[in-house]
Amino acid sequence: MKEFSLKYGCNPNQKPARIFMEDGGELPVEILNGRPGYINFLDAFNSWQLVKEIKANTGRGAATSFKHVSPTSAAIGKPMSEALKKSCFVDDIEGLEDSEMALAYARARGTDRMSSFGDWIALSDECDAVTARIIAREVSDGIIAPAYTKEALEILKTKRKGAYNIVRIDPDYVPQEIERKQVFGVTFEQGRNNFKIDRQLLSNIVTANKNLPDDKAVDLIISLITLKYTQSNSVCFAADGQAIGVGAGQQSRIHCTRLAATKADLWHLRQHEKVLSLKFAEGVGRPEKNNIIDLYLSDDPELVTGEDVWRNNFAVRPEPFTREEKKAYLKTISGVSLGSDAFFPFSDNIDRAALSGVSYVAEPGGSVRDDLVIEAADKYDMVMCFTGMRLFHH
Repeated sequence: MKEFSLKYGCNPNQKPARIFMEDGGELPVEILNGRPGYINFLDAFNSWQLVKEIKANTGRGAATSFKHVSPTSAAIGKPMSEALKKSCFVDDIEGLEDSEMALAYARARGTDRMSSFGDWIALSDECDAVTARIIAREVSDGIIAPAYTKEALEILKTKRKGAYNIVRIDPDYVPQEIERKQVFGVTFEQGRNNFKIDRQLLSNIVTANKNLPDDKAVDLIISLITLKYTQSNSVCFAADGQAIGVGAGQQSRIHCTRLAATKADLWHLRQHEKVLSLKFAEGVGRPEKNNIIDLYLSDDPELVTGEDVWRNNFAVRPEPFTREEKKAYLKTISGVSLGSDAFFPFSDNIDRAALSGVSYVAEPGGSVRDDLVIEAADKYDMVMCFTGMRLFHH
């Protein structure tokens, strides 16, 4: 297939629309089901690059959940604790521990379920039936992967009344070194961002604490690769083999950090016993449960626990989870990793990161205030690497 006609572009008024190879060659994808749109393909090609690079640089199968050309999370297929399974709504999935792709996607989808609603999925390896069963019950726009088992394909084709978007990509496809796009009729040209993100990139440790364990290095690598395909400015928190908080597209670095930190905090709080023991009212579905949990953990929990509304949401009225209790719980968190797509201009980013348990940091360096940022990291006994490489993505 050399060209694929799209219903419209980013918006319904933007017609005509298509994807094609400028050199007249074959597209590197095959559409197995559905009719993906313009934004779907933007998500598909960005998300595929992300999981392919994580697999190449960690050796572990990877998955990501994308929305509006930025990842909500990315993860490798590590075993999950019972608390994490329940938090991600996959504690009832049979065969989960036997599927690396299912574990990776369960983590990626479950990290920021508010943002993942209606996501585009990318898998680094073949989609199996276990992974397909998780996807089948979630609200999702489509998936890209290098292969699908017969059973997985049959399961996925039942979604959206048979219209679910399923794309197979050639895993050996290598794009041209020069990429182009047009804005306002003007053509932009640049070399592809082929910068390799691996353990070697983390060798310039600038803090007094230089102890970077292998598993934390993997978390930093996942964080940085996630940032490489996140709309800038961006900051990414990572832990236990997955991105747990992505702050994307903010004009201010500290706003990126605050946004990502808040999401990371919610990821931790969702695994608290008070949340895991919530007893929902009969008939409350997964998307509704997620919204209820989000409000329960917010500063306005009475919106779902108030005397006049709690019976709509819960079979048993939950105990309050006070701000003091949440702060105390989050103070027990440590070992979180943090990546930034550009240097931290002020130490306030480090101060905010410390409140969310960050112990490891990777950023390019190069600010006139690097000394103050390093000083702040030392104050919290963090390990901080200067990568020397910016990762802007637009």
